[in-house]
Amino acid sequence: MYRVLMPVDTSEDRALAQAEYVASLPNAADTVEAYILFVFTGDSEELPKEFENFKSASRIGSVRRAQEALEEAGVDVTILEDSGDTEEDILEEAEASDVDSIVLGGRKRSPVGKAIFGSTTQGIILNSDRPVVVTGSGN
Repeated sequence: MYRVLMPVDTSEDRALAQAEYVASLPNAADTVEAYILFVFTGDSEELPKEFENFKSASRIGSVRRAQEALEEAGVDVTILEDSGDTEEDILEEAEASDVDSIVLGGRKRSPVGKAIFGSTTQGIILNSDRPVVVTGSGN
């Protein structure tokens, strides 16, 4: 099996673009396992304490949409979640799950911004020992 780590944020468009890429891999339905990772960061941890028990990656719209798209294409999907530092968590999960590649969702950038990736994307590309694919933003 070819294992792919798909870290997603809250953008459904980016998550769907990532899922479309993974589903387009050769023989994806038979040979690809997708690990969708959502990292709860400091911004997303501002939930009241009484909601902590309900915080789950499977409740995030972008995660659900990507999962649905991949499952429709016949790809095996595992949902993963973590909390903390996004870049570090992505790299650690890639190692822990022994994935073959990482598929990131790109963001729309200004002409100047196109010269560089976002800090998380750039950090993953520079610090990963696995192939990294950056998909379009989906719009």
